[in-house]
Amino acid sequence: MITKIVRQRYLYAMLIPAVLIVFTFSYVPLFGWLIAFVHYQPGYPLFSSEWVGLQQFKAFFTETNDYMYLLRNTLSINIGALIANLGTAFLFALLLNEIRQRFFGKLIQTVTFFPFFISWIIIYSLSSALFATSSGAINETLVQWGWIDEGINVLGDPTYSWAFIILIGVWKFLGYNSVIFISAIASIPSEFYEAAQIDGANRFQRMWHITIPNLIPTLIVLLILNSGWILNSNFEQFYLFTNTTNWEKMEVLDIYIYRYGLQLLNYPYATAVGIMKTVISLIIIVSVNAIAKKSTGKAIF
Repeated sequence: MITKIVRQRYLYAMLIPAVLIVFTFSYVPLFGWLIAFVHYQPGYPLFSSEWVGLQQFKAFFTETNDYMYLLRNTLSINIGALIANLGTAFLFALLLNEIRQRFFGKLIQTVTFFPFFISWIIIYSLSSALFATSSGAINETLVQWGWIDEGINVLGDPTYSWAFIILIGVWKFLGYNSVIFISAIASIPSEFYEAAQIDGANRFQRMWHITIPNLIPTLIVLLILNSGWILNSNFEQFYLFTNTTNWEKMEVLDIYIYRYGLQLLNYPYATAVGIMKTVISLIIIVSVNAIAKKSTGKAIF
């Protein structure tokens, strides 16, 4: 072991900056979890604060019913987004692989990757310009054509909130999510396709019996890795698209923690909710990994 470390010392030295960054920004802040167990007030020493134990955790479940709609919104939106993002990226990579003109395929991949670099504030501005009830370009066009009598409140009506936020995420991350699948397809030996073609398999049969089976392990790994983020939401996205008319369907745990922690300055309560979110996320990823390992034999640990 020591000999191996000495032989690869330069590789380990290159890892030191990354390890320090992860330790500094991911593990050192865990010390702040202590705030959830004391009656902390800004400006007063943390260790001199009164110990309250699990009081903040109990308050989340007993004093309000917030956890019911928060978990409903967070799980429904994020699970739907996970399935939609991975599913569309999987299908897109399969279809892109069937394009024989490389230039056309590269052009489509570049166009679909471009939205990933657009900030959420610009996406919200575009959504408002297109879907605003009275001034949105799409609503105005549909009303002028006589297809609808009045504009549809896509941005404010809770009926459309979940579907709209998921579809916006699919549009933004399609190109980015498909890169891994495209790379996995590129790693499939060409001899497999040549042998199948000699045996008389058509394009659909080659895709069904060669491409898809070789992509399943990648799909499982991505599913396991992303399952740990089920309770985490893109803060910028939900902060911009949540308003006074759709908040009941759009407020998720991250927005709730922000509201109590930074707006209401209830740091212990917000920290307690954040701890519960982290612990549950850890349980989910371990459970999904165990289920995948037992059912398919594929896992990450």
